[in-house]
Amino acid sequence: MTVKKTSELTVSELLEIVKARIKVFVVEQECPYQEVDEQDDDAIHMILRVDGVLAGYTRIVSHADHEHVSFGRVLVAKEFRKHHLGRQIVSATIDQIKETYPGRDIKIAAQSYLGSFYESFGFKAVSEVYLEDEIPHLDMELKVIE
Repeated sequence: MTVKKTSELTVSELLEIVKARIKVFVVEQECPYQEVDEQDDDAIHMILRVDGVLAGYTRIVSHADHEHVSFGRVLVAKEFRKHHLGRQIVSATIDQIKETYPGRDIKIAAQSYLGSFYESFGFKAVSEVYLEDEIPHLDMELKVIE
């Protein structure tokens, strides 16, 4: 697992991340949207490699209110699915948030079909299902207890 701020990424690492994110979120999910955005400017990137290949990824974002942190762009590359890497990358991401931002709650916008997956980590739904980029989503929150 590699953990780096955007400013610490090499050009090749950044390109690798962008290619993986576009492949999954824009091409596979057939969802044209601004994949790289202003939240990438100061994000923390969690990169899971298997035999040197990017297999999983998440992006951690600290919000201006300093009351919560979020993560998203959770992906497992197609060739690595069914190996429970999603659970591994999300668990590592939650641990990283707790270490970097102690005491701050975690809020995410999850694709609704993954609600029970995130509930298994302690997240609770805090919204009804809504469409974001024509994909059903659900706001979820994990209260961090110190």
